[in-house]
Amino acid sequence: MSDERRDASVETGSEPVPRVRLRGIRKSFGTTEALRGVDLDLAPGEILGIVGDNAAGKSTLSKVLSGAVVPDSGEIHVDGELVHFKSPADAQRRHIQMAYQDLSLCDTIDVAGNLYLGREPRKHVLGVPFIDRKRMHIDAAEALEKLDIKVSSTRLTVANLSGGQRQSIAIGRAASFEPRVLILDEPTSALAVAEVEAVLRLIKRVADRGVSVILITHRLQDIFRVCDRVMVMYEGTNVAERAIDDTNLDDLVMLIVGGEAAAARVSA
Repeated sequence: MSDERRDASVETGSEPVPRVRLRGIRKSFGTTEALRGVDLDLAPGEILGIVGDNAAGKSTLSKVLSGAVVPDSGEIHVDGELVHFKSPADAQRRHIQMAYQDLSLCDTIDVAGNLYLGREPRKHVLGVPFIDRKRMHIDAAEALEKLDIKVSSTRLTVANLSGGQRQSIAIGRAASFEPRVLILDEPTSALAVAEVEAVLRLIKRVADRGVSVILITHRLQDIFRVCDRVMVMYEGTNVAERAIDDTNLDDLVMLIVGGEAAAARVSA
């Protein structure tokens, strides 16, 4: 993690306070325990990778933090304050944004319209409010330039963009809300190599602005490219956490497949 990112830390005395702290998060759906007492710490400006097999609990955990799922028990702290999220709007008020795997973009609307969907700038003509499209395109171009997102025009419809450009727009939309925490769900799945590289560079640029990033992915190679730390989930629990410099691909695969038993062997 860069010194600039560390400078964004909230401190109490000499101890930095995590941007996010989860303790004992549990969630069941009927008889299925999706989360079984998950703990998580996330520092300001840190990129944390979360990996695990299908049904490990990754998506449920991200939805708890983004307010889409209410946990059965456990605590969520943001910048040292205990919070209770009952909806995504509650999380967004605490500057937590999520870019979902399905992107949640509207193909028939242009780039600027997607960036500002639901919060379009307005102007009044004879007292009647209208969308200020000129201002929206100017603001969209500036927002994309700050993140070095390359599109030839903010007037292009999203349907005409490549997969990598679409993913960048989805991340750019989330980043335009000035989040303190950005959760990314499989942002590089089904992308070409060059597009993956562009999205990974974008993730690092977002973190360099002090935003804490959670990267959920099955592409383990991406974890080693951009993450500071990785957390492995297995059957609703977090079985291991590693600094990227202290692990390797073989260890992660063993932990993902073997869970707690593998974690005990790797730590021995």
